[in-house]
Amino acid sequence: MRHFGHIAPEERQRLFFREPGEFTADSPARVLSAALGATLYSPATRGQLADDITKQAARGVVSMVLCLEDSIDDSEVVGAEENLVQQFTALAARQDAGDLPLLFIRVRHPAQIPDLVQRLGPAVRLLSGFVMPKFTEERGVPFLEALACAETASGRRLFAMPVLESPELLYRESRVETLEGIFRAVDKYRDRVLALRIGVTDFCSSYGLRRAPDMTAYDVQVVASVIADVVNMLGRADGTGFTVTGPVWEYFRVQERMFKPQLRRSPFLEGRAEELREALIEHAMDGLLREITLDQANGLLGKTCIHPSHVLPVHALSVVSHEEYSDAQDILKPERNGGGVLRSAYTNKMNEVKPHRAWAERTLQRADAFGVANEDIGFVDLLAAGLPA
Repeated sequence: MRHFGHIAPEERQRLFFREPGEFTADSPARVLSAALGATLYSPATRGQLADDITKQAARGVVSMVLCLEDSIDDSEVVGAEENLVQQFTALAARQDAGDLPLLFIRVRHPAQIPDLVQRLGPAVRLLSGFVMPKFTEERGVPFLEALACAETASGRRLFAMPVLESPELLYRESRVETLEGIFRAVDKYRDRVLALRIGVTDFCSSYGLRRAPDMTAYDVQVVASVIADVVNMLGRADGTGFTVTGPVWEYFRVQERMFKPQLRRSPFLEGRAEELREALIEHAMDGLLREITLDQANGLLGKTCIHPSHVLPVHALSVVSHEEYSDAQDILKPERNGGGVLRSAYTNKMNEVKPHRAWAERTLQRADAFGVANEDIGFVDLLAAGLPA
């Protein structure tokens, strides 16, 4: 699979200076953690889940979470587990099973992990891992131990994606201690922790808050401070950090708007682009686009998504621009190992080799996953090209 793989090859050639790289569920963890992109959540109760997964894969989704936790009622768990086993079995029987997204199951408690792996039987080959809710050191270690046991029993490599959403992490008086404990837990199982996911909805719940569609998570200061501390302690670029993904965006369509739309007109001046801009605003996508941009500025990569319409904006804004790629390559040239300062090839900024090296390395890693846009291609072009005809 590859990002933008649902677009015709000739269109990809027009859009990309360097096309997104191909990867599979068996690719190295470093590749997969960067390539998760928009991870689409779906309740595990859906009766046509196998068809849904196949359909979303054809629309460019490369990672999905099938949820047994907050998205379903407590009384539905047993039936949802049975449904998952049936749907995985149906998927495994299809000839196109190799074209599926990375599939994860969000469980409620550790015992579900070995139980589901055993019940899936041969269909476990389609499973990439488990999402572990409300992760702290105390609650998280049993999940990770269960994952290790299930992996040994099945012979299938399985990844963990802990969700950081507990009140202990939110409250200032316990935050640092909680983060230190989380680091100890995930560091011990580093080779199996694919990414850390941030659960902003639960954070807001602790204070009875909910951000409006024209506000981002970063406008809610009590939430923004947690994101900053998570990145500070768990997302460092010194080799000790992990990929941290962006929080979920909750909105599909805006009924009434208090503030001006946040999308400038200038990137949308050609062709049908103005229509695209109006559609994005109507469906609250201007807020989503702003939040994705802020995610990236704050060190997050990828995003939790609960609606298919959110996937393409995440992927379009994850593509590396030609300017970013040019700067990153210049910074990482072997002859510049000694450091120094150089002018960007775009003649609009200073590139300082040593301070910007970690940024350049991360940029090239993102380029491997999402590609590099051609010099005259912007995110509007990528959005428009990825939409259904």
